[in-house]
Amino acid sequence: MSTQTANQTVLVTGASSGIGQGIAIAFGQKEANVIVNYHSDEDGARQTLDEIEKGGGKGFICKADVSKEEDVARMFQAALEAYGTVDVLVSNAGIQQDSAFAEMTLDQWNKVMNTNLTGYFLCAREAIKIFNQKGEAGPDDKAKGNIIFMSSVHDIIPWAGHVNYASSKGGILMLMKSLALEVAPKKIRINAISPGAIATDINEDVWNDEEKRKELLKLIPYKRIGKPEDVAKVAVWLASPDSDYVTGTTIYVDGGMTLYPGFVNNG
Repeated sequence: MSTQTANQTVLVTGASSGIGQGIAIAFGQKEANVIVNYHSDEDGARQTLDEIEKGGGKGFICKADVSKEEDVARMFQAALEAYGTVDVLVSNAGIQQDSAFAEMTLDQWNKVMNTNLTGYFLCAREAIKIFNQKGEAGPDDKAKGNIIFMSSVHDIIPWAGHVNYASSKGGILMLMKSLALEVAPKKIRINAISPGAIATDINEDVWNDEEKRKELLKLIPYKRIGKPEDVAKVAVWLASPDSDYVTGTTIYVDGGMTLYPGFVNNG
């Protein structure tokens, strides 16, 4: 995000840890106002806010379940009361409920879909309502609102044993594209970021174990595991005027994981 976008108001869901935390902190370092959403990890959310304030930004934490319509409405209302508007939504909150397909329960399916897909719909709808209140934008004006959907390489890479998760990410891909098409004439931009293997607390058992790490690196042509800041830098750019002509696009931040690494030596 360029200095032109300092003081933007940015709402980041699932910002108490991992990629969401990294993104929220990166916006804070650009002097944005950041709403730090969390579901259960209040300590993590407060740590995120501390780092935002150390970086020169402002913000507050907001507990909300993004799969619940009333929670989402309350969260956006709190943003409006604090800062008068929202400029950027980063929908990042997501969960996994892994299971072999034949044993997968309806509850496991619904929980993942409700958070990973319906949650994105609910948050995007509230953001679009706010963006629409900013009035008409001319053809030479910059975007009056930005939405960034955090997806996964599994929006295009199948994942056995994780059918509900992969299906939710595939749904995000088309949600993003369809919404981008609908609101582009209103000067609202919608894009997605699909990370590959990123070192966060949730997968520490993999990247911190030498054997598991070696196996994982076989899937990454670039031969390193990503960091939250690798994703955060892309998010900040997508929210800035520097990317103003980019909409309806997914950026894969994956070290080449989507390049069929098994073919690196001619297959």
